[in-house]
Amino acid sequence: MMSNTVKVEGIRETRLADALSERYLSYALSTIMARSLPDVRDGLKPVHRRLLYAMRQLKLDPTAGFKKCARVVGDVMGKYHPHGDQAIYDAMVRLAQDFAVRYPLVEGQGNFGNIDGDNAAAMRYTEARMTAVAWALLEGIDRDAVDYRDTYDGEDNEPIILPARFPNLLANGATGIAVGMATSIPPHNAGEICNALLHLIKHPRVTFEKLAEIIPGPDFPTGGVLVEDRKTIIGAYKVGRGTFRLRARWERENLSNGHYHIIIQEIPFQVQKSRLIEKVAEMMLARKLPMLADIRDESTDTVRVILEPKNRTIDPVLLMEHLFKFTDLESRISLNMNVLSADNVPCVMNLREVLQAFLDHRHVVLIRETKHQLEKIEHRLEVLGGLLVAYLNLDEVIRIIRETDEAKSKLTEVLAVTDIQAEAILNMRLRQLRKLEEREIRRENSELTANSKKLRNLLKDEKQRWTLIGREISDIRESFGQKTELGRRRTTIKESPKTLVMPLNVMIEREPVTVIYSEKGWIRAARGHLDDARNIKFKDGDRLKFLLHAETIDKLILFATNGRFYTVGAEKLPGGRGHGEPVRLMIDLPNGEDIIDMFIFRGGRDFLISSDSGRGFAVSEDKLVAQTKNGKQVLNLKPGQEAKAIKEIGVNHDHVAVIGTNRRLLLFPLNELPKIGRGAGVIMQRYSKGGLADLTTLNVKEGLTWKTGAGTRLETDINSWVGKRGQAGSPPFKGFPRSNVFR
Repeated sequence: MMSNTVKVEGIRETRLADALSERYLSYALSTIMARSLPDVRDGLKPVHRRLLYAMRQLKLDPTAGFKKCARVVGDVMGKYHPHGDQAIYDAMVRLAQDFAVRYPLVEGQGNFGNIDGDNAAAMRYTEARMTAVAWALLEGIDRDAVDYRDTYDGEDNEPIILPARFPNLLANGATGIAVGMATSIPPHNAGEICNALLHLIKHPRVTFEKLAEIIPGPDFPTGGVLVEDRKTIIGAYKVGRGTFRLRARWERENLSNGHYHIIIQEIPFQVQKSRLIEKVAEMMLARKLPMLADIRDESTDTVRVILEPKNRTIDPVLLMEHLFKFTDLESRISLNMNVLSADNVPCVMNLREVLQAFLDHRHVVLIRETKHQLEKIEHRLEVLGGLLVAYLNLDEVIRIIRETDEAKSKLTEVLAVTDIQAEAILNMRLRQLRKLEEREIRRENSELTANSKKLRNLLKDEKQRWTLIGREISDIRESFGQKTELGRRRTTIKESPKTLVMPLNVMIEREPVTVIYSEKGWIRAARGHLDDARNIKFKDGDRLKFLLHAETIDKLILFATNGRFYTVGAEKLPGGRGHGEPVRLMIDLPNGEDIIDMFIFRGGRDFLISSDSGRGFAVSEDKLVAQTKNGKQVLNLKPGQEAKAIKEIGVNHDHVAVIGTNRRLLLFPLNELPKIGRGAGVIMQRYSKGGLADLTTLNVKEGLTWKTGAGTRLETDINSWVGKRGQAGSPPFKGFPRSNVFR
């Protein structure tokens, strides 16, 4: 029986799990090595390195003219980077944006986007060339400073790394996400980095505390204020991981009549200005920013965002702290110095290791450049040596050339010169046979011999090499350091701000409202302050009981007949369009109990409270605030008793006036009443029958006032009613209302 199995060459059996893991590992390594992580030596990813190298090949140096970005992108994509043109162009655009990179590597001409997040124009419209910083990264590449490798198609070669005279990794930072790892390095100030490098050359074991003195923190292209304490910054640099808090820079701009605006001058790094303003506006509409009235953008070439507070009494520091907490005016910048080492191994380095890796790279580059230069000198010296031999044996040289077919081999045999020297003699022109040329050759030979000696000494003397590297770093500092406009520090560093206690009332929209409470216990809050109660509508058979002018930030204190106090926030009251809601839905008021009085909590005041039995005491307003819907029991009552009256103790008042339902009036000193937080109180007035009708406080020298339908009345002749607490009192003076109330 024949088998139907077909044997195919080149196919090997393997487990699916093994095949998947092998391919995923290849993909992960490719992502890490060739796409996401920068090299610690030049601080570049492959796409950026290829862009700069292609621009150099196109001779787009800082002094040359601009060329279309499409030309650069085409060369990069066709020769070095087999990816989409848009990805390459996006990388190029970012290198040209002065708000995205601290030291731009590409100088753009045309629309390269803006801080609002608008995209750059198409690559066919924009032009570019390299900046001086990019040129410093490439300097020495033609002196055998770095290794090359074949391009993806094998038709050309590209540098594996750039010589990098400029400390690009820390200066411009880097971000990237690989498979299972990420990098996030904020930009720093080049002048400070150079100072740290020079210090590290002299003191290889420098402490992180000292490094943090030299490099106090990141320096972002968009400026801002770094609010982080020194200990946190040192800790982040010590391990290569951490976070920094970056805030917008602002100032107060005073207007007339005590009003002011807040001007945002710089926004945090990588925050889009237009999106920031949109989010703030959305939060304002959602009433999450109660202190802010308006935000508008008046930016031109510089950032200028106007913040308008709700009123002039708002503390600008408090307003900004609130905005920093809830908006992108404060952002967190992460530090994760995950880079490819010189051995092409991904690892997290601390600040000292990153600086040392750059110095080691520059040391390797210097040695390679020195050897390359020495080889060229030695080759030239070899040629000059042959020419000098030719001058000494000029007649013999002429004879050999005229008479011999194999002149090169004859020269090497007769004059004992090398093949290179013989070739140089044969290529020598007749005009070089002048005596003047011989002198010039001897002078050049002498100079090159001296240079060769210097280079050899340099290769032998490591201390001399580090001195030269230090000189190069000093030159970079002079070109791009803080003395230049490009290199001045833009980000201010301050200590972490103290935590401000945010008052609760600033978190709520502050609007005037009128609290309306009906006799049947329905409560609502109408917008604005209503003075005419005649236009307020109620349910059939219901009418107004209390009317209070308040604001949405206020707390209402309700005093009930059961002796308990309840607290309700004005912002939680139903709107005034309908009839409101029963107050029992907001507080746990037992059936049969009613609200005696309600007032706005101000704090710091004292009140007089009493039961219908005539017992009462003084209590601080702060003791009346309830934390739950059940309220707070302040006045203790016996069965059958109920709370009757509450009155604020007026300033400079020294006496209490009480009147009973039996129409007896008594005035007694206020200091005879105890001030306690809870209890049944003491007897204020005795009754043979009936109980307390109302009470108030007064200054006995000023007289007793009470309200009538016609207005407020005053009685000054009241000494006859002044007595001791607990007495029965006397009938009131003529004209006192029959309702037995002082209101």
